[in-house]
Amino acid sequence: MIENLFTRLQEIFPELVEIRRDLHMYPELSHEEVRTPNKIAEYLNNLGIEVQTGVGGRGVVGTLIGGKPGRTIALRADFDALPIHEETDVPYKSQVPGVMHACGHDIHTATLLGVAKVLSEVREEIPGTIKFIHQFAEEATPGGAKPMIEDGCLDGVDVIYGAHVWSTDELGKVGIKEGYASSAQDDFNIVIHGKGGHGSQPHLTVDPLVTGSQLVVNLQQIVSRRVDPLQAAAVTVGSFVSGEANNVIPDSAVIKGTVVHLMKKLVRLLKKHWKM
Repeated sequence: MIENLFTRLQEIFPELVEIRRDLHMYPELSHEEVRTPNKIAEYLNNLGIEVQTGVGGRGVVGTLIGGKPGRTIALRADFDALPIHEETDVPYKSQVPGVMHACGHDIHTATLLGVAKVLSEVREEIPGTIKFIHQFAEEATPGGAKPMIEDGCLDGVDVIYGAHVWSTDELGKVGIKEGYASSAQDDFNIVIHGKGGHGSQPHLTVDPLVTGSQLVVNLQQIVSRRVDPLQAAAVTVGSFVSGEANNVIPDSAVIKGTVVHLMKKLVRLLKKHWKM
């Protein structure tokens, strides 16, 4: 049966390429997905798979009941895109200015739809139930996973599998490892309130830019001096915005960034030191 499934996947590969390219041409940002979940639901419906839409907001869940008793296995993919302008010149480049499938979620979606098609053709031989979970807003915080779970997408599920394309891995190979394979992410926004004034009288101000600059440097020292080197973590400041004029000290500054980590306790540790 396994060999037949792989053979069938090879047969429908051109169809999956077309699906992926269609999704790539019309990407949608987190929490703005409309066309993509509709396409997913339509495809699953045509396979005779039970479909739930609007799960947790914009999620889609397909349920395939096998012909034999067994466990319930979930397979998961995400389908949102990123706010990036595509500069490639391929025929299927993004048609949405400033939005691109730059993280492979179009591939994830097409792959899971292909798996659903192949498995639906042998449903009578499947022991148990398979749930095809298509998650919205994976790139956002808060994202789509929590509301989908709260809406019951994992009810009755015994085990769940997911995968992510990775451009540095060898083509045609699947990489697995014991423990964590990828990191989690927590975003932060910091607003520094100072006292603005003219640049010729800095002694009469409380400069949020100076404070913010020190904070950016100190955030990096937390990881290098407070986190066990064997427990990977990274703090990245991606935005530091304050003021517009050359000769005016602004009233406030806003710092935005992200914490990438393998264990939730590292976030608690970082928060503890941020308050010091």
